[in-house]
Amino acid sequence: MSAAPTDSLAERLQRFDFRSVHPNARFGTASDRYAGWIGQIYPEHYRNEIRKRKRKLAGKTFEEQSLPIASVEAFFEHYDVLELDFTFYRPLVEGGKPTNNFFVLQEYANNAPDSAIFYLKAPQTTFARSFRRSREGKTFYEPNGAFLNPDLFVEQFHQPARQILGQRLGGFIFEQSYARVAESPTPEENIDELDVFFNAIPRDVQHHLELRSPHLLTPDYFAWLETCGLGFVFSHWTWLPPLRKQWKMCGGVFTADDNRFAVRLLTPLKMPYAQAYAKTFPFDKPVEEIAGSPGAAYMVNDTAALIYQAEKAGKMANIFINNRAWGNGPSLAQALGERIRQEEERRAGRETNE
Repeated sequence: MSAAPTDSLAERLQRFDFRSVHPNARFGTASDRYAGWIGQIYPEHYRNEIRKRKRKLAGKTFEEQSLPIASVEAFFEHYDVLELDFTFYRPLVEGGKPTNNFFVLQEYANNAPDSAIFYLKAPQTTFARSFRRSREGKTFYEPNGAFLNPDLFVEQFHQPARQILGQRLGGFIFEQSYARVAESPTPEENIDELDVFFNAIPRDVQHHLELRSPHLLTPDYFAWLETCGLGFVFSHWTWLPPLRKQWKMCGGVFTADDNRFAVRLLTPLKMPYAQAYAKTFPFDKPVEEIAGSPGAAYMVNDTAALIYQAEKAGKMANIFINNRAWGNGPSLAQALGERIRQEEERRAGRETNE
């Protein structure tokens, strides 16, 4: 966390400086390098370094525009922490050899300041029960033979991540896709499976779990997280309950050993990924339909409430913001920062009156 600034929070928010918004919160994003953030997070000269690629999603084609990895230096002039998602799609090492992701992460490390903090998504090869496949126009799910394989996880991801990032590695996020009850283990079987895996891997990096199947988020699951010192990810995502309900479900307890937790603001509730992506692309401004909705207001208020719960408990909230939740990630960070500013102002006024 950067030193406390001398200018006002309102002034810093106006120029998109989200460092030290609150002593118990670190602001960051889920992914980076968006050309839509030029003029907010990235200097104007990056307009000459935009890289373009076509992406097809739900029958539509989008031209994505991204910046060089070197832009991470500018990123950390505005944020305290960054979640990197590309590690979800491929491990850092395969067959004993570095993958392209290994070198991408190495380039991030080479360009980021010493004070940078990174959270990495664990590869789906470790945490996905099955993979969605398509053949001859038909979709099917193929079982993942490497699911919860501790040896592969350590060799392909844990060890190289520690090697590259060292003390700048803040934690791993284990994301598991939504599954229907009929396609899932029982809650008890789920806990047993996870317990074997997490007791077999090193604990020198904090682990945070995001299970996207609400029926698996039982009291016994949260008790197991607390016993093991594993973090629960508060995720504002399509088919999960609102953040305030997640806080009640976990019993109002932060479970991670390192006294830090993750909040991921990803998509509006009940809005699928592809729909949120299409509505918010190219991510250069708030989208009123989303940012001006009651659901967005609840999201901001609930996230602020989690930050104040962190303050009360002496914990640290890592807030990872995605464009799809608002239209433009930096603008959502401004809105959340403004909510914090208003609350601090209200508290200061109350103390004065007393």
